[in-house]
Amino acid sequence: MLSPAPEEPLLLAELKPGRPHQFDWKSSCETWSVAFSPDGSWFAWSQGHCIVKLIPWPLEEQFIPKGFEAKSRSSKSDTKGRSSPKEKTLDCGQIVWGLAFSPWPSPPSRKLWARHHPQVPDVSCLILATGLNDGQIKIWEVQTGLLLLNLSGHQDVVRDLSFTPSGSLILVSASRDKTLRIWDLNKHGKQIQVLSGHLQWVYCCSISPDCSMLCSAAGEKSVFLWSMRSYTLIRKLEGHQSSVVSCDFSPDSALLVTASYDTNVIMWDPYTGERLRSLHHTQLDPSMDDSDVHMSSLRSVCFSPEGLYLATVADDRLLRIWALELKAPIAFAPMTNGLCCTFFPHGGVIATGTRDGHVQFWTAPRVLSSLKHLCRKALRSFLTTYQVLALPIPKKMKEFLTYRTF
Repeated sequence: MLSPAPEEPLLLAELKPGRPHQFDWKSSCETWSVAFSPDGSWFAWSQGHCIVKLIPWPLEEQFIPKGFEAKSRSSKSDTKGRSSPKEKTLDCGQIVWGLAFSPWPSPPSRKLWARHHPQVPDVSCLILATGLNDGQIKIWEVQTGLLLLNLSGHQDVVRDLSFTPSGSLILVSASRDKTLRIWDLNKHGKQIQVLSGHLQWVYCCSISPDCSMLCSAAGEKSVFLWSMRSYTLIRKLEGHQSSVVSCDFSPDSALLVTASYDTNVIMWDPYTGERLRSLHHTQLDPSMDDSDVHMSSLRSVCFSPEGLYLATVADDRLLRIWALELKAPIAFAPMTNGLCCTFFPHGGVIATGTRDGHVQFWTAPRVLSSLKHLCRKALRSFLTTYQVLALPIPKKMKEFLTYRTF
């Protein structure tokens, strides 16, 4: 890994919602979810009061340093004559808890979508799913801001949403009704499966990049790992001492991280169920009582796009950045009332959301991955842990490929 020592995250920009006086004071103002589109050209922000902002990325040039621009899939000739995208406001009619962008659909999916929705202009077909307070899921076309579908089935808050990264337009939703539901947007949003088994509210769902596994975290000490092929439970991962509230897969699907109110992030091998390491969040301020675990309760965890870093948000007012192979954070940033975090898809930026309805953008480590890590990432994208262990290669190489060298 070729990089200088990481610097503390710098605040690049902060977005604050306007608060029109006509809003009912009881309306929720939290930013429960933030998301970048997979190509990095859009940012979505649940800014409270039932509103989602869709913002073209990058932000205005004075806020974003050179080198942090989106890598658009469109060539200059594609966009010639087309007006630049503009910020959109989506009024969802209910408090918004979960957000998810679709991946860029494959051409067959695009044709199916156009056939089912002839009224929608045939642009990129990038869509945004929003999970609402009343159990509804609304599906929006990003380029136009049109409402396309309304998915009904959940009986309580839809807390999180996740699309399969393959572009198949399969959507997974997690709800306070203790279920996960699978929807096929190529079939008019048909509900194709209900996953039951959790005893508490389901807070988070994450699909592995290879589309083989689904992880769900509820207000329980264990997390569930499901097969995305058969929609059956593979195993429960047990090790936390309090409610698990966030989870994420590494870009090569070889690692799973879970974050809990017990102040720990646990890194797992999802194929074997083995617990590889724990990252403990301790108080930095000596005047604070470290025995008060609620001060360091975790809210969110996410992998960086190259798979070498993690970001965590906790109740102790800190954003932490962790290097994959170190047990202590490598950088901190002060943030108040943090709820969620996500990396920009091409690296270099972390977005965080707060209880006040604000969004903050921070610098993140920019790294040139070592050839070893690139090879491991490429191999683990299609080899399970068991397949690696069966290879006729030296033991040390197997340990490296299975992330056992920590």
